[in-house]
Amino acid sequence: MIFRSKQPIGKIFKSSSKSVGAARYTRNKKRNFWMNVFKKIMIGSTVLGVIGVISGSIFVAYISKKLPDIDSINTYIPAETTKIYAKDGTVLAELHQEENRILIPIEKISPNIIKTVIALEDTDFYKHNGINIKGIMRALYVDIKAMSFVEGGSTLTQQLARNLFLYKQKKIIRKLAEMVLAIRIEKKFSKTEILEMYLNQVYWGHNAYGIESAARMYFGKPSADLNLSESAALVGMLSGPELYSPFRNFSRCKERQKIVLQRMKKLKIISLQEYRAALNKTLVLAERKKHRYKAPFFTSYVVEKLIEMYGEESTYTSGMNVYTTLDYKLQTHAEEVVKKAIELGEKSYWIKGEKVENLNFNEAALLSVDPRNGHILVMQGGANFKDTQFNRTVQANRQPGSAFKPFVYLAALEKGLSPGTFIEDNPITFNTIEGPYEPLNYTLKHLGNIPMTKALERSVNVVAVKLNDLVGPEKVVEAARKSGITSPLKPILSLPLGANEVTMMELTKSYMTFANNGIKVNPVAILKIEDRDGIPLYNHVKREKRVLNANHVAALVEMMQGVVNYGTGRGAKLPRPIAGKTGTTSDYKDAWFMGFVPQMVTAAWVGNDDNTPMNNVTGGWIPAYMWKEFMKEALRSVKAQSFPRAQGLVTRRVNWETGLLASEYTPETAKVTDLKYWRGSEPVEKDSSKSISKVKKVRQQKEKEENELLDFFDIN
Repeated sequence: MIFRSKQPIGKIFKSSSKSVGAARYTRNKKRNFWMNVFKKIMIGSTVLGVIGVISGSIFVAYISKKLPDIDSINTYIPAETTKIYAKDGTVLAELHQEENRILIPIEKISPNIIKTVIALEDTDFYKHNGINIKGIMRALYVDIKAMSFVEGGSTLTQQLARNLFLYKQKKIIRKLAEMVLAIRIEKKFSKTEILEMYLNQVYWGHNAYGIESAARMYFGKPSADLNLSESAALVGMLSGPELYSPFRNFSRCKERQKIVLQRMKKLKIISLQEYRAALNKTLVLAERKKHRYKAPFFTSYVVEKLIEMYGEESTYTSGMNVYTTLDYKLQTHAEEVVKKAIELGEKSYWIKGEKVENLNFNEAALLSVDPRNGHILVMQGGANFKDTQFNRTVQANRQPGSAFKPFVYLAALEKGLSPGTFIEDNPITFNTIEGPYEPLNYTLKHLGNIPMTKALERSVNVVAVKLNDLVGPEKVVEAARKSGITSPLKPILSLPLGANEVTMMELTKSYMTFANNGIKVNPVAILKIEDRDGIPLYNHVKREKRVLNANHVAALVEMMQGVVNYGTGRGAKLPRPIAGKTGTTSDYKDAWFMGFVPQMVTAAWVGNDDNTPMNNVTGGWIPAYMWKEFMKEALRSVKAQSFPRAQGLVTRRVNWETGLLASEYTPETAKVTDLKYWRGSEPVEKDSSKSISKVKKVRQQKEKEENELLDFFDIN
């Protein structure tokens, strides 16, 4: 018989395996070890938990002492007005005026609004005591996953507390304070009272506070009469009142309305039939009253900047004083210039032998900036702000046409080519991946051998495309990027003709770099912001950076002066040094004039928002007229100033046909002009009888080939 003990009693004989008792002992020993570890972890966790609870309680108690008294909630009205000033002190806007809030009892608020706001903002409103643990955990999960504050998880009561007493920024301390206040509010007031206060306090965009002012502003009716469709649209706006405003972006507002209605259908608050009826019901907006902003395109631009900096609530309620760069006198003049341009477009004209009833454009824009400091002096983003708040100086992406060509010539100058370098303007076809590409001149004619400076003056497309191919489209893109263009640019052959879309603001910024001799300064609208007590909150600091070689820019600007003095921009000429460039797209969808003096860069544009082609409107016509009319007034008190001269350029008198220095052999009929070259690259050989004879032979050969081609077509 073999005796088996629960504990080992000694080794009986050698064996490769342990006895049963030994194995059981080992298992017990391991189990006891892990039990001890587990106990220590539990004790440690408990201690840490207790410490955490005590610390948290102390922290919450500390925060609670510093929180405002909720008894003031019934009398709280955000009465501080934010004021925006022009450079001369003119008040451009007063944000949040008290008439934009109409307090009403909950009995006068449509049930549609009440059930809609609860469905979207706080489904468990009637179940929680101020905070919703489930919502907080869900928001915490989303925030951790995104590694940032993405979702708030706030109840209506928390939102009310935040709107009344706290800052908008998502900070942990603010969140804890918000929760404490929400619990206190729930203890002090009933659910109905909380809902009434919330609906009377919440911001609904365009300076409208509370549901009553929102209902009257957007739909021209009291909130008691709001239907389900209108209620869903309004509630959908709460996460971004200015962003989802139907006045600013109707389609975006409708998208939010659909999300709200889908949520209500999912919660079975409304039926499928009610969902479809509300979604398909036409939203009839109230006619907007005359905008209270002065210089509304610029002022709205400033308001958007303030919202980016401080949030909507602070922008409209904190009582800030905002000092801007706008020259209000010039702004009113710009508005008149744009108005006159629209009127010109409505007249009939004879164009190329045909009478057109109008020029077929209904929009225009004008932007003017000081290139030395970036101050935006004028911003007229359209014909009429009341008709559309779309700001074409910053929001519209348009093809610049030939206004993009200076970047090509800049890249050519950087490569070592001179203003006097000759390029052949003749028909050419490029083989590309997309197939043959043949650039055409606006006139459909060719000028033969032509110096770069004259090709820019006359805006010769073929020469610009040839230069682009010569220096490389990537270099042209690089020149544009350095100057200030930020929109996507494809390095393609048609790049010089403005095939890529840009905004007026970034095109102006790049021309500012030209006017500022290669030093880039970003445009700025806000100079200084003070709080209600005059304490500085923000002061603009000018930042400038040299991005282009001063000599290359000086040479380019001299060439661009020729555009105004002798070329396509003659319609903008004034009795002082001016540089500029016209821009016309091949289909007449856009027409530009970009012009500048050392102290001011001004952009003028005409076209249609729907990209409908105009009737042969070029940049040298209506936009050049706009530019000249504006600048005559703008430069009245600005001293005429010459642009810096390029160093290292030498002047030579050259025969265009031969590209050689004029001499006694040069025919009297030859085109001879003074041209500029970088020292060391200028022509040194003079015209000779042999060079003149060679040119004649080449010309005769071309004429022969053309005649043979004509004979061929006549025969066939």
